[in-house]
Amino acid sequence: MERRSFLKLTGSVCTSTLLGGNLSFGKGRDASAGRGSVRIDDSMEQNRNQNRSTVVCQNGIVCSSQPLASFAGVDILKGGGNAIDAAICANAMLSVVEPMMCGPGGDLFAIVWNEKERRLFGLNASGRSPYDWTIQQAQALGLKEIAAYSPLSWSVPGCVSGWAALQKKMGRLSLAQDLEPAIFYAREGFPVSPIIATSWSFGSIGNPALAKTFTPDGKTVRFGDVFKNPDIARFFEIIARDGPESFYQGEIAERIVKLSQQHGGRFSMRDFREHIANWIDPVGTNYRGYDVWELPPNGQGIAALQMLNMLEQFDVGSMEPNSAEHLHLFIEAKKLAFEDRAVYYADMDFADVPLKQLISKDYARQQAKLIDPKRAAQSVAGGRLKGSSETIYLTAADKEGNMVSLIQSIYYAWGSGFVPDGLGFCLQNRGQLFCLDPEHLNKLEPHKRPFHTIIPAFVTQAGEPVFSFGVMGGDFQPQGHVQVLMNTIDFGMSPQQAGEQPRVQHSESSTPTGRKMVDGGSVGFERGISEDVKLKLAYMGHRIKPGVGSFGGYQGIWRQSNPRRYFGGSDPRKDGCAIGY
Repeated sequence: MERRSFLKLTGSVCTSTLLGGNLSFGKGRDASAGRGSVRIDDSMEQNRNQNRSTVVCQNGIVCSSQPLASFAGVDILKGGGNAIDAAICANAMLSVVEPMMCGPGGDLFAIVWNEKERRLFGLNASGRSPYDWTIQQAQALGLKEIAAYSPLSWSVPGCVSGWAALQKKMGRLSLAQDLEPAIFYAREGFPVSPIIATSWSFGSIGNPALAKTFTPDGKTVRFGDVFKNPDIARFFEIIARDGPESFYQGEIAERIVKLSQQHGGRFSMRDFREHIANWIDPVGTNYRGYDVWELPPNGQGIAALQMLNMLEQFDVGSMEPNSAEHLHLFIEAKKLAFEDRAVYYADMDFADVPLKQLISKDYARQQAKLIDPKRAAQSVAGGRLKGSSETIYLTAADKEGNMVSLIQSIYYAWGSGFVPDGLGFCLQNRGQLFCLDPEHLNKLEPHKRPFHTIIPAFVTQAGEPVFSFGVMGGDFQPQGHVQVLMNTIDFGMSPQQAGEQPRVQHSESSTPTGRKMVDGGSVGFERGISEDVKLKLAYMGHRIKPGVGSFGGYQGIWRQSNPRRYFGGSDPRKDGCAIGY
């Protein structure tokens, strides 16, 4: 498809879905280890199908990283639920079928377009640090940073409070109804899908309940194995029966606090009783006529806005996608935005974050002047302003016009590695992202939200909803957002094509935990970016990583009106799909 053609010719997009992995019979590495006849060639996982059709429909659509979650969400829509119900259902389903990435032990953020009120709502359902956890205590333990696989990295899980807030404010069904599919599949079992199977290992991390829950027969779970999680089924039944408050005031909180006390953590019942999710206003910038919306810190969403503001100073659309000229500008804008991220992003209830200045056009013009079009910067500094791992993303839309952009995570794969007894999910380690420098805005403080990487996104135009999307992947997420938006807005690709394009990832920028960038960081590439482009970037001073990687996991829904249609895209790097009707 020619550049910009999707924005002009959306009516011509095909309506089929392609679910494929790279299945073969009788050849390739045996991912089922002799326990079945279906084999998968692991060497092909980084070279996945790149020609799926964009899914187009009118009544409703769900895009997620696992087909059963997408199907369950669509069933909720067909059964009388709305997009909010479908998103909650799909998230709960992913807690069952993709447990190393997400679950009730993690946090949640969302941006929701409410068609009745004709406006966007933002939801921050991230948890806070324990009241009994301070920098002074960390220093007394000799810590320079907080260990990832430790109860000291725990913050209160906000996910269930997020489901409750969404359902109460805008859901049509009860939370119990939204959880029914997850309860069924957790109890009855499901065959593990191929990409998820490659992440179903955890070595020696965590407490014994991790292995007991997720390798119940003592064997590695492989592609095609039928996995059951009766513990999380019982957990969901408690939430369905007693309500979400049981997570924060009842037996579930008591179990988590008991586990914390047994392993040297700092949780108390007060930490759970005083947790709340917050409805907040998204913040945005205009990029070439489209209003792009993110959530304000404690997350990193505004890094994407900063990058877009800088890139708007250049004629990106005239460049060849993924050319050296194009990628150089993108990487340099990322370096500058991430240096500000390292200095200024923190919980705004505790820190004076110069939000308006960071996302202003004047500041972007000033910063863009620091980009040398011919040479990579080896070091950058945060702007001088006043006032100074693992995730799922899903999106859903319904026939009334409501749209949900939702992201949820337990941070590292398997979170902190700790599973509360009998609950069937991992506790996150998001508190690992506090800085232990007493002068830093993101410093550890009691009852404070840590810096967060997970970010949902949304695009409107002239007050109308256009695009609900996100890209999972830790520090990569703002980079993924910007690459998808350049593909759609600058290069005119469809929602599916925008997610299939090869990506680059710049890494080793300075971080909000206090680490500093050295020698300009490095750049990794996916398959499909030519050696000639890599060579040109190396000549410009970029440090090139050898080999190829796979970066992020995207889902997106583009909306067109008169008549209303939804165009869904789902990342071939994951197991999932877009399903509409």
